[in-house]
Amino acid sequence: MFVGHAVFAFALVAGAAAIRGVDSTRALSLGAVAAAFAAAPDVDIAYALVGVVGAQTTDALSVASQFWQTGNLVHRAMTHSVVVAPIVAVAAALWLRGRRVGRRRGLVAAAALLATVVAVAAAVSGGLGLLVMALFAAAVLAITEATERWTDLGPRATFSAALVGLLSHPFGDLFTGSPPAMLYPFDATLFADRLAFSVDPTLNLLGAFGLELLTIWAGLLVALHLSGYSLRDAVDGRAALGAAYAVSVLLIPAPTLELSYPFVFSVLAVGMVGAAPRVGIRSRRVELPDRVAALCTGLTAVSIAGVAYAVAYLVA
Repeated sequence: MFVGHAVFAFALVAGAAAIRGVDSTRALSLGAVAAAFAAAPDVDIAYALVGVVGAQTTDALSVASQFWQTGNLVHRAMTHSVVVAPIVAVAAALWLRGRRVGRRRGLVAAAALLATVVAVAAAVSGGLGLLVMALFAAAVLAITEATERWTDLGPRATFSAALVGLLSHPFGDLFTGSPPAMLYPFDATLFADRLAFSVDPTLNLLGAFGLELLTIWAGLLVALHLSGYSLRDAVDGRAALGAAYAVSVLLIPAPTLELSYPFVFSVLAVGMVGAAPRVGIRSRRVELPDRVAALCTGLTAVSIAGVAYAVAYLVA
């Protein structure tokens, strides 16, 4: 869900802005800021690099397994809290306001809030908590600085976009892996188990994959609408080649949330069909698709491939 978190926040915020009649440029800015903040909680996965560096093998699957085993020691914990999110969003708004008007008071207040959050994490989770939350605070400040530099959004708009992004993130994680510690630093559980689409582990994985695709489609359609592009004109007929992926049901292990790499990497590779050059039969000219056409065709191919695999799995 790394990509899905950001795309969902973008679709939610930019789509709502478009419905309210906000001009496309501002709606895109709001969506982009929300997307950036929605991705910020996953900075905690940086700790997984410790496991990769210490891995005693070069086997790709083993390294990936070590990556997640190490990362899950802190992943979806302190940075995924709905208690912490509003405080961080307020800090971002105060920092932006201080940068906009040139007053140190706002910067000091924002720094104090973030320092408090880091200190609480250190008190509750020790040195690891301090390290992870400090990375999170740094990511938040970096996003806020980018917002100040590249957009004209004010503190209130930034607060709203940041809050939506930060709060939406942990709920997206309920479908994969262990449930986030949403009430951190309090010792209380909001969701004890992840949400499942099916008792069949493969269908459960395919359900999560389908949800991710729907999220990406939502974000793409909002972006196309705000940018004035037509989806019909952007999708090439070669996307239908994704149906051939159905044969992979015989070639790769049945995917689950615990063993998803062969399926995920191979089905995403199908999307490369969107970037493949087109050769004119009559003109014999090679034409490269533009970025929008490549993205839309590739995503359509991946979607068709996912559906084809699901059908083949049910029939097999």
